[in-house]
Amino acid sequence: MSCTNCGDGTPNGCKNNGTCSSGGCNKLEVYDWLANVALPNGQAPYDIIEVRFKNSRKSFFKNTNNLSLQAGDVVVVEGSPGTDIGVVSVTGELARIQVKKKAPKLKPSEVRGIKSTASQDDIDRWIKARSLEKEVMYKSRTLAVNLSLQMKISDVEYQGDLSKATFYYTAEGRVDFRQLIRDLAGEFKVRIEMKQIGSRQESARLGGIGSCGRELCCSTWLTDFRSVSTSAARYQQLSLNPQKLAGQCGKLKCCLNYELDMYLDALKAFPKGDLKLRTEKGTAMHVKTDVFKKEMWYAYDDGKGGGSSLVPLKPERVREIIRQNKDGKKPFDLADFIETVEVEKPDYTNVVGQDDLNRFEHIFKKKKKKRPNKSRGGGKQKEGNNNPNAKNKSKNSSNNNKRRNNNNNKNQQRSNNQNPRNKKND
Repeated sequence: MSCTNCGDGTPNGCKNNGTCSSGGCNKLEVYDWLANVALPNGQAPYDIIEVRFKNSRKSFFKNTNNLSLQAGDVVVVEGSPGTDIGVVSVTGELARIQVKKKAPKLKPSEVRGIKSTASQDDIDRWIKARSLEKEVMYKSRTLAVNLSLQMKISDVEYQGDLSKATFYYTAEGRVDFRQLIRDLAGEFKVRIEMKQIGSRQESARLGGIGSCGRELCCSTWLTDFRSVSTSAARYQQLSLNPQKLAGQCGKLKCCLNYELDMYLDALKAFPKGDLKLRTEKGTAMHVKTDVFKKEMWYAYDDGKGGGSSLVPLKPERVREIIRQNKDGKKPFDLADFIETVEVEKPDYTNVVGQDDLNRFEHIFKKKKKKRPNKSRGGGKQKEGNNNPNAKNKSKNSSNNNKRRNNNNNKNQQRSNNQNPRNKKND
């Protein structure tokens, strides 16, 4: 089967040529970890199957015809009205778990059924419906602007048999779109259904890349959208900057709730209430809290106490100073309560054979040659060494020096022989 977004059978993203190993290019994929587990003897397979449609929309259908279905099969299901086409995402016992998790109040009698597997004509009609959705969305936005409606149409989904189109929109308040439905029905000649969704549901349907560099949680695995308040950012000591705390949906990021419980447990060890510390040097104000290092940073509000530097204190020390202030006592300075922790260097720093980056510097210094001084004629000497005539001149000069030395020695011997004092000594 090819990707439903690609009419030629070649996916634009993964380039896997239609044989998708991960289940497709859609969102909220499910891995059937019970697929290879055999059922006990005499137990019939679970007849409710989860079917995935465009983007993250999923629904449960009943396998009334006892079809042999697996994840990835294209099936024709009952619509309202008509028929729709979807892809099987979960079957068997894992579908039973999904029903208990997603729709615990689901009644089997109210579940619509699966008619058959999709033929090639059904798939061609389905691909044609997908190709019309973008153009229809642009035209519907133009009609909404002409009617001055305060709404944003974010997505359009055609039914598999091209009999109905569902328009998903976001709006801050109530919108009277009755005239818009008439205009859309007259323009596209289909049954129109309008569904209002929130900004988080909109980002989940459209998808995107978050500030962390990964795909949005709401479009990959997150299905329930819990409310996020600014107090979650305060507990985590984050700056209340709406540009950094807001996601692509314009609301506060859902990931602010992921580590909130851990921060709340860690903050129980810190004092609460009035955190001002009164000393003889002045009043110190609480600036920030380091939850992981368990430190509270203080600074004097009047500029005393050694400049504008911050003083880190442990929560136990802060409680001790607050207790002294309640008794009417004031310590001299907060610096007296700073606890210095000596970090012991481990003995196993060089276990894996780590070497110093400067281990070859002493070798390079020994091998480094001294550059000749140009002021003393060093440059001329280099040029002379390269010149063959200069080499010959140096050889001749050395020979001449040897001859002069020999002549001097001979003259000295003659003078010694001629001196009478030397003869007497002999």
